[in-house]
Amino acid sequence: MKILNYAAALIIVALVMVFLVVGRALLVPLALAVLFWVLIDGLAGLYQRDSVFGRAVPRWLALTGAGLTVLGLSSLVILMVSQNVAEVAQAAPEYQRKFEGLIERVAPVFGFDQVPRLPELLKRFNIAPLIGSVAGTIAGLMGNIGLVLVYLLFLFVEQAAFETKIKALFPHPERRDRIRRILREINDDTRKYMRLKTAMSSATGLCSYLVLSLVGVDYAPFWAFVIFLLNFIPTIGSILGIMFPALLTLVQFETIGPFLIVSIGLTGIQLIIDNVLEPRLMGGALNLSSLAVILSLAMWGSIWGIVGMFLSVPIMVIMMIILANFEQTRGIAVLMSADGNIKEIQDAPARL
Repeated sequence: MKILNYAAALIIVALVMVFLVVGRALLVPLALAVLFWVLIDGLAGLYQRDSVFGRAVPRWLALTGAGLTVLGLSSLVILMVSQNVAEVAQAAPEYQRKFEGLIERVAPVFGFDQVPRLPELLKRFNIAPLIGSVAGTIAGLMGNIGLVLVYLLFLFVEQAAFETKIKALFPHPERRDRIRRILREINDDTRKYMRLKTAMSSATGLCSYLVLSLVGVDYAPFWAFVIFLLNFIPTIGSILGIMFPALLTLVQFETIGPFLIVSIGLTGIQLIIDNVLEPRLMGGALNLSSLAVILSLAMWGSIWGIVGMFLSVPIMVIMMIILANFEQTRGIAVLMSADGNIKEIQDAPARL
């Protein structure tokens, strides 16, 4: 019987993986809509804590204000990225000249008798697939904005009837209370991660901006924003956030000093915030295994690309809470945890 159960579980897992890959075009916009829904709903909750002229802020007004806030910030980000891309395109010939000068200085160190020119280097590397992949990802995300907005609208519509559906699905009061507590735990832990990660990423981006500005790196605000975004991707994001601006300094400046300052400064910021401040503020609340985080990053990155990398940790948080509250899957939650101690809803007599 156990062999049949394991076989059925493997078949279900395989079908789910196929569904995630095949349905990527629909599921990625849905995942983005859920992310925006969490952000807007959480921001609306903050607005409702305040009062206007001594009266509580209505829910609809708080949601409207939160939606406009997110929309305004998103518009500013799109505007900033567009402007910086245009400026980089104008400065490309100058960067090419400086890059060729860098090659001329470095080539003799590595024993090259003839200095390769930039066009020759580009011919040796087939970068067309990489450019096509990046362009395809950006175009896909921009093209799915309408679908994301539709999903987002229906999420807020469904939110109003969610409690009624919970009562209909789970008529037994004890089981219904248990489901509510599990959903509340998922909501609290996910929002706590997003809130703290956003604060830590903002601090990383701000400190990085100060370092880049002091050195005089071109487009410092843009690179600070890139570092802020990359910080949401575990491990790999921090490495890329150091590497990209550091490589720019090699092209921009004639000496190696700015490269060393930027590399050491950004590395120090990442180490202090990611390895000292963030674990203290998180307080081990998420309790995720580092190996499980890396595996989740690789899996969701291969399935959903860049969006999957950003969502890998929140997805793990949700999965571990759900798995911990089923007797059959509790062992998987223990393996996903950092220390083997997992939170399980036990204060209700009935089990799922």
